[in-house]
Amino acid sequence: MDNQQQVNKAMVKKGFVQAALTAATIATFLASGTENASAHHGWSEYNNEQTLNLSGEIQNISYGNPHTTIEVKTDDNKVWQAVLAPPARMQRRGLAQGALQVGQRVRLVGYPHRSDTNEMRAERITIGKQTVELR
Repeated sequence: MDNQQQVNKAMVKKGFVQAALTAATIATFLASGTENASAHHGWSEYNNEQTLNLSGEIQNISYGNPHTTIEVKTDDNKVWQAVLAPPARMQRRGLAQGALQVGQRVRLVGYPHRSDTNEMRAERITIGKQTVELR
């Protein structure tokens, strides 16, 4: 096999490897997008005719997509799972990722979940003097 044939063979092999890597990357992207989409539940699961006004202390924070969530313990010792906005939206609206801290007091306005009595969709969060609209 002469040099030109070896170069051609190497180029073909490199092309196959690049195509396989591209296909694997696309498959991984699609699989992760499908997982996030299936984990997201619709807003119809929340009763937007019943407004909740809660105050309490943040017990836990989970930043991630599709939504940031916090656990808030109210003064009557009930722990609520509050679904907030996606992290990027909260940052655009002035609530940086580090702004929420465990132990911090917050006020939430939102809607209760229709079947999970400890979950709410937060429309607004107030931390100290800062109020952020989440939707």
